[in-house]
Amino acid sequence: MICGLIPVAALGAAKLLGAKGTGVARRTTYESGMEPIGGAWIQFNIRYYMFALVFVIFDVETVFLYPWAVAFHTLGVLAFVEALVFIAILLIGLVYAWRKGALEWS
Repeated sequence: MICGLIPVAALGAAKLLGAKGTGVARRTTYESGMEPIGGAWIQFNIRYYMFALVFVIFDVETVFLYPWAVAFHTLGVLAFVEALVFIAILLIGLVYAWRKGALEWS
């Protein structure tokens, strides 16, 4: 019941304590005080997405390696070998991305 009440309480508090303005300025596209210039639908080059995807993959790698590094002294040799295999697979992926040009920004 508590898990169901917390989101309801948070949404209710936001409704009660939130801003009540309904003016024209509130309904504009951006609330930063600047008028929007151009359309919101522009095409980005696929290189930006590929670069971001490679970054996310190798950023997640550190998320998986951090708990392993913290408990390294209690895991034993088998865990060390498994971590080396994991790092080797990631290095193969890095070399593949490098050879395909996913790391080139130009």
